[in-house]
Amino acid sequence: MTTLKAPELLLPAGSLDKMRAAYDFGADAVYAGQPRYSLRARNNEFRLEQIKQGIDEAHARGKKFFVTSNLIAHNDKIRTYLRDIEPVIDCKPDALIMADPGLIMMVKEKWPETEIHLSVQANTTNWATVKFWQKMGVSRIILSRELALDEIEKIRQECPDMELEVFVHGALCIAYSGRCLLSGYFNHRDPNQGTCTNACRWNYATHDADIDPTTGEAIAQKMEGDFNFEAAQQKAEQAFASTTGSGQRHPKADKVYLIEEAGRPGQLMPIMEDEHGTYIMNSKDLRAVEHVARLTQIGVDSLKIEGRTKSLYYVARTAQVYRRAIDDAVAGRPFNPELLIELEGLSNRGYTGGLLERRPSNDYQNYLSGHSATQRSQYVGEVLGAEGQADVGLQGDWVQVETKNHFAVGDLIEVVHPSGNTTSRLQEMRNVEGQPVQVAQGSPVRVWIPLPARYSGALLARVVESQPPAAQPEPALAV
Repeated sequence: MTTLKAPELLLPAGSLDKMRAAYDFGADAVYAGQPRYSLRARNNEFRLEQIKQGIDEAHARGKKFFVTSNLIAHNDKIRTYLRDIEPVIDCKPDALIMADPGLIMMVKEKWPETEIHLSVQANTTNWATVKFWQKMGVSRIILSRELALDEIEKIRQECPDMELEVFVHGALCIAYSGRCLLSGYFNHRDPNQGTCTNACRWNYATHDADIDPTTGEAIAQKMEGDFNFEAAQQKAEQAFASTTGSGQRHPKADKVYLIEEAGRPGQLMPIMEDEHGTYIMNSKDLRAVEHVARLTQIGVDSLKIEGRTKSLYYVARTAQVYRRAIDDAVAGRPFNPELLIELEGLSNRGYTGGLLERRPSNDYQNYLSGHSATQRSQYVGEVLGAEGQADVGLQGDWVQVETKNHFAVGDLIEVVHPSGNTTSRLQEMRNVEGQPVQVAQGSPVRVWIPLPARYSGALLARVVESQPPAAQPEPALAV
């Protein structure tokens, strides 16, 4: 029997603390990027000092650290790129994740031994393109999210000696992986320069854009710009007529509409809609944990999780779940559906297998809400440790917790820890002075709860219960 090779588990690192959590909970590698040259200019802690520290810590633990440098560069960044990337390369990252062919050429010319991983931004969708980049000296291809499992398998068969990486969890774009232009169009922040504002997630209302027959202008306040409403109206009517084979008008399919974002009342922006609705916004989130076994059998080298702006809890939970899925796949154990339930505890916009599996279009799109929601549990705190408990008169097993969300005595609490998770009902709680309290308000309150000191660094989640607590006694949270 052939032994399956375990794929690398690759997690996002938006900060050093998140990097450490990723490693603690099972990641083999992380990726982080310089704000100026990666696609995370916002909410990104990694300047040169943090990159060096992260790389040093990773290598001390026998882990890998990849630096993301995957923007599509304009001339002004070409001018400064080699100067700014040189000290990063001196830190000896395990690879640079890049997308721009010109930047790749420049790096390989000056530092030919540098490992280059081709970003998903390059949209690699076939084996011939993989072979092209292999000739260019790229050592790994991060395949486009728009591929089905069978297509990935075909690429592996045609390119057996090339490293392949596949996204398995996180946000999906509404354009070919990463190339969305909505944010740049609506508020002049270019996603391909690292400043995406997730315009596809905003909450919109639609309004009719009636056209003044004498001027061709919309009779409504509209977004500044040179959008030609009359031409768009004609195009919409022509497109509908060609689709149906008749000139029959349709109440929704042949009009230009204006959309109004909740945070910008009165600022109306143009959009067109056909008989199937508007479908440029608010994709569900990718979840492919159920496909880990198939991807392992195919021989994919790395499974990647998206989310450098997500919370430390998100990093820890996804690392833990996908680590178990990989270990089960390599050991030949059947898929554990409990992993699906655990991922429901993360904020999400609904889950989809993306284009890994072919499904109707409504399975990809979230038509109900633009915000993330948790269906099973909520991240409520981080265990800081037991130090100082004697100072407030506490005896036995107590730890201090920094709260992230509201929780209370009587709640069912899950302790998420690299050594394993446990769930018990919270029987008591004390404030920072050691006095009994019933409720811990949201961040940044600190409280004491009964828990052994070995759980220092654990994350706490409040389990959302569909039924009221059982009447019979339950174990306290001293585990």
